[in-house]
Amino acid sequence: MPIYEYKCDKCGNLFEELVTGDRDKKIPCPSCNSPETQKRISAIGGISVKGGGMPSCASGGGCGGMSSCASGGCPHAM
Repeated sequence: MPIYEYKCDKCGNLFEELVTGDRDKKIPCPSCNSPETQKRISAIGGISVKGGGMPSCASGGGCGGMSSCASGGCPHAM
């Protein structure tokens, strides 16, 4: 279910709305309840995560010496 960004033509409020069903239906402004809103093009597309993720104790990224790491149950191990 996509989240769309809208702008109210009446009061200028910017808001986001989770849209289910008909994606072309008019969404009223939560501030002034005006039906005069426009769907905006989002500045953020998909999310891309780069890098190695969480540091692991084995790579020296460190968990700060958690006791579970010393016993072999590191929560950061991949």
